[in-house]
Amino acid sequence: MDFSFTHEQELIRASLREFCEKEVTRERVREWDENLNFPPQELWDKMAELGFFAFSVPPEYGGEGADMVTAMVAFEEISKASTALALAVGATVGFGARMLELGSEELKGNVFPQLAKGKVKFSLGLTEPAGGTDILGAISTYAVKDGDDYVINGQKIYITGAHVADYINTVVITDRENPKRSRALSTFMVPTSAPGLDIRLIPKVGVHACGACEVFYDNVRVPAGNLLGTLNNGWYELLNTLNPERIGVAMISLGLAEAVFEDCLSYVKERHAFGKPIGQFQIIQHYLADMAMGIELARNLIYKCAWLCDNGYPYHVEATMAKLYAADVALKAATTGMEIFAGYGYTMECDMQRYWRDSQQMVFSPISQEMSKNFLAQCYGLPKSF
Repeated sequence: MDFSFTHEQELIRASLREFCEKEVTRERVREWDENLNFPPQELWDKMAELGFFAFSVPPEYGGEGADMVTAMVAFEEISKASTALALAVGATVGFGARMLELGSEELKGNVFPQLAKGKVKFSLGLTEPAGGTDILGAISTYAVKDGDDYVINGQKIYITGAHVADYINTVVITDRENPKRSRALSTFMVPTSAPGLDIRLIPKVGVHACGACEVFYDNVRVPAGNLLGTLNNGWYELLNTLNPERIGVAMISLGLAEAVFEDCLSYVKERHAFGKPIGQFQIIQHYLADMAMGIELARNLIYKCAWLCDNGYPYHVEATMAKLYAADVALKAATTGMEIFAGYGYTMECDMQRYWRDSQQMVFSPISQEMSKNFLAQCYGLPKSF
């Protein structure tokens, strides 16, 4: 077993860490959160110059074609600097690059080079008002063939970054006569400039700088050539995006927990009570020790998932475990951090309250902790439960 990273991966880590220290400062992250601002295009362009978006693009289209481990090395630094930024770029990389691989040569040739240069943003139109995890039972958005186009009608909800996206990869029913929804879904790359598309931002508690949206499709017309993958086989093809997404969300949770730990460690050395630093109190030391153990275990599991992915092994079970565990680690760390910072942590000028608010989203998105456990139980031979 070899837990070391390559020299190139360590250089990537150092480069992203230096970039975040310079460009993703605490002050900027606070400003984005307070003003509900999506990370600015200027920052996006600088990340593109650094080569971040090219990681996930195949070399034949101007990218690096980096493996999952290398991508996670870079993503860990982004996640520690800002949960919102990690979600924002993760949507484009995870939902854009990975799903675009299913597109036609014309689509890939036109869009991949733009993605590598940070010129386009993506989101995924999957969740609907009737249900999230139960997408097969809840989905009602449909597309009907009309000449060389498909016409889409329906509604999506809680769609990350849709308000700034150039494309929404939208999952729809394309065979309404088939009662088996898993054999009736397809995915289309829908330009957000298309007539009939209405996108509305939803106010939420945390991750303010990466908004979630309602998306309404009213006779939205897209070319048949914008089909991603195989007609009516979209559900099974989507799984190749959803499992890596769980690795990515686990890494976002890990980064958040790391930020909490570093802030707490610094604070307990400086804050004095009863004539001594509170870091000398045994209970505070135990809090920090528990955080450190959770972070290390989550990191090991996440990178194991990335390694399994890169080496062609099944990793759906481990990816679900990683998302579940890392989200719990982030939530527990942020809650403990609020206790350590006490009154100061409850003020808006302290970053701890943002960590705590942001951690709430990790436990139910993209799949709830309870449904994750149900899935894991089924993988070990237990009957399906709800």
